[in-house]
Amino acid sequence: MSDSYLVVLPTYNERESLQITVDGILDQNPRLQLLIVDDNSPDGTGALAESIANLRPNVKVLHRVKKEGLGPAYLAGFQYGFENGFDFIIEMDADGSHRPEDLNLLIGASKNADLVIGSRWASGGAVLNWPWHRQLISRVGNTYARVVLGSKIRDLTAGFRVYRSSLLKSIVTNDVASHGYSFQVELAWRSEKQGAKVVECPITFVERAHGNSKMSSAIVREALWLITKWGFRRLFS
Repeated sequence: MSDSYLVVLPTYNERESLQITVDGILDQNPRLQLLIVDDNSPDGTGALAESIANLRPNVKVLHRVKKEGLGPAYLAGFQYGFENGFDFIIEMDADGSHRPEDLNLLIGASKNADLVIGSRWASGGAVLNWPWHRQLISRVGNTYARVVLGSKIRDLTAGFRVYRSSLLKSIVTNDVASHGYSFQVELAWRSEKQGAKVVECPITFVERAHGNSKMSSAIVREALWLITKWGFRRLFS
């Protein structure tokens, strides 16, 4: 693997799953570099991250003062990746929902793509242990976003991704409006509008075994409002 890859893992109260996730990632690909971005987790995730980093030289930790949402945490991780010259930056959840065994599939696809999305809803993708209403929300949300934005991506909200750094730099130059659920939609849509080569690889998404989902009604409302606003701008600009 001649290109350099950075895995950005945002964390907030992920103490129970973080060690398993890090071990799984590095078992699959020990040449990867990891950056854990912790938003001052009250459960001690940040301290655990430091203890992991002390034992693993390719793990670093970025401590943030407070919880500001997924988007700002990722943007901080992206900046670290840019400053340290990584060729590709990987988004991945720390809660076990993104399987480390799917990582090398996405990395392989990134050689000939600008953005690789680990897709639940592409042909061959799957979701394990999600209740029907969560699947319905995800499917309906993705369909709505795809239609309103004129996108060809089937899983716009997916959070398991590999970005070519040159693309990522260009799409986050302008302020990113989203903090939560719609952050992934916004960056994928910006990538499409810029003419990037986007590839969806089917993955198996597994519902977290530990901790609580960060999804809330406020996050869903933010996503609905922003996607609708972008859709109107697209139609009438």
